Amino acid sequence: MRWNTMLAAAASLAATTLPAAAQDKDALYLRSLAATCANCHGTQGKAQPGSSVVSLAGMPAEQLTAQMAAFKAGTRSATIMHQLAKGYSDAQIAQLAAYFATQSK
Repeated sequence: MRWNTMLAAAASLAATTLPAAAQDKDALYLRSLAATCANCHGTQGKAQPGSSVVSLAGMPAEQLTAQMAAFKAGTRSATIMHQLAKGYSDAQIAQLAAYFATQSK
């Protein structure tokens, strides 16, 4: 294979994989963001059976968004969530809500 042909093939491959790499980066960011909830709410939002902590997996996005907004505003009482919720932007809350809504219960 000639150098020019190899270079063209490499450029073509890079052009087709860059969008996938961006999607992978976004997916990794979202999984990392969701992992911040795992300590209390379990891996992928599945709380341990018998736990007093709410499972997030499968919760409708609108419900989770509303709950996080209430924690953030201080209108819903909590032990720690009102403090944690303030650390998330509205965009991050929307991303988390969408993520957990797609997780199986």
